[in-house]
Amino acid sequence: MSNNNNSALSTLVTVFFFWGFIAASNGVFIPFCKTYFNIDQFQSQLVDFAFYGAYYFGALALFVLSSAFGKDILNNWGFKNGIIYGLIISSLGALLMFPAVNGAEFGEASVFYYVLGALFIVGLGFSLQQTAANPFVASLGDPSKGSHRLNLAGGINSFGTTIGPIVVALIIFGSTPLSGEELNDLIKNDGIKLSTLQNLYLGVAVLFLGAASLFYFSKKLPQGKTESSFESANKAIFLLLILSVIIILCFVSVFLSYNVSNENININDLENKRLFYLIAALVAILLALILAYFSSSKNPSGWGAMQKPQLILGMLAIFTYVGVEVTIQSNLGELLKFSEDGILNPLGLPKMDDAQIAPYISLYWGGLMIGRWVGAITVFNPSKGLKRWLYILVPYIAFGVILAVNFGSYNINEILIFSSCVGVQIFGFFMAKDKPIRTMKIFSLLGIIGILIGLFSSGSVALFALLTGGLFCSIMWPCIFSLSIRGLGKYTSQGSAFLVMMILGGAIIPPIQGKLADIFSIQSSYWVAVICFVYLLLYAFLTKNALKLQGIEEE
Repeated sequence: MSNNNNSALSTLVTVFFFWGFIAASNGVFIPFCKTYFNIDQFQSQLVDFAFYGAYYFGALALFVLSSAFGKDILNNWGFKNGIIYGLIISSLGALLMFPAVNGAEFGEASVFYYVLGALFIVGLGFSLQQTAANPFVASLGDPSKGSHRLNLAGGINSFGTTIGPIVVALIIFGSTPLSGEELNDLIKNDGIKLSTLQNLYLGVAVLFLGAASLFYFSKKLPQGKTESSFESANKAIFLLLILSVIIILCFVSVFLSYNVSNENININDLENKRLFYLIAALVAILLALILAYFSSSKNPSGWGAMQKPQLILGMLAIFTYVGVEVTIQSNLGELLKFSEDGILNPLGLPKMDDAQIAPYISLYWGGLMIGRWVGAITVFNPSKGLKRWLYILVPYIAFGVILAVNFGSYNINEILIFSSCVGVQIFGFFMAKDKPIRTMKIFSLLGIIGILIGLFSSGSVALFALLTGGLFCSIMWPCIFSLSIRGLGKYTSQGSAFLVMMILGGAIIPPIQGKLADIFSIQSSYWVAVICFVYLLLYAFLTKNALKLQGIEEE
């Protein structure tokens, strides 16, 4: 890769850092909102719905507008300008957080929905940034190493996810760990003010605008336009619009159930009704993709990129992957806080407050950073022998960065346990041999095993088994993305947009787990993660067969 491309890539990866920093901070923000606004676990997961749902609606709106005008709007702008516009939109959402919570008091649940609105706008900006940045990174250099550059950018993203929870926890809660009762008293007595949250997002807005200025004035960053023509897909658009209406109706029905008088309603019936609407949204997504799969195989006309089975399988895989990646950490805070006896959480560990949870959220996202750093090794063209050593050394160097960021947060036993988990991940990389389908099979299976151990064990073993979800999810995005667009030809750009839409999984799956936690128990709700990993394992087999039928072999 040329020096100019290296300079351009260095500038471009700054937005990947922002995505990680803000997204991972939701893991700390969610339990804070639950405590401050006095809401249940499902409602707290609406933070993820607003944030990740914006990815879907933003990418869909861009595609619908492009279809209406008969041209690729993003390509017309150029990837560089697309990122700048996205950063400006995200800064607007961050600025709106100030009036959203201004004057709010403890337990004022209605204000929480204004917070969601501001987060939705931040997510819309991220949607535009991500739609532009992923193909932009892939285009800066040798096409055969595009996925490895995405891993490198993902490593920067994961660095943001590692420090985000810690920085946000320090800003909101301060550096001193508090017991759950002390934290609740502090909030109730106005010891933690929402002005802290306002100042945090004002700072985030300034950073977004600074990044936009960096991109605007960067002379080494090309506009990033392609010569490909826009391909229409009327049947796909119609299906996605109908699906959007169903999703909106399902979630609005759940929202409205919180605003009616429940005095004469059986609470169990009400909870079951809410769960029904959530599952209906999930089923609608599954049925829509299944319908597209079979309909496009019979008559590909009007389906665009969806006529290729590997793309539809990949859309569901991205949906599932983002869903499981987000839901493990989003519900982890409640798992560690919850206690029936006031002393121990469901894992048998001393229950924790929001500030004490942050290092474990950071460790989870740090697991993704470890895997992505390893996945980026190929970008630097090491020799075969050096590559083997780097596969062993880089994960522990990355782990050292995590420990430095969270200095003093973990005891020696916790460090040794997670070091062993990293060793399992290294074994997985050696077994996968850089082959995406083998990687998906091995890491999905490890994910299933990790979550099952978390479900059927207790103590630190259970906690760190759940945290391995980050280690095993780490390498899946580039694998799924590259497999899904393989063989799409002129539909590659469109297929990429459809895949970005399926980040929607981060909006749908965490609230379902949150509602299952409200009805059953927080630990048993992690069966949702097991089911997600099972599909990702199945995906590897189905995609291999789909590509083989088209004469496309695994690289």
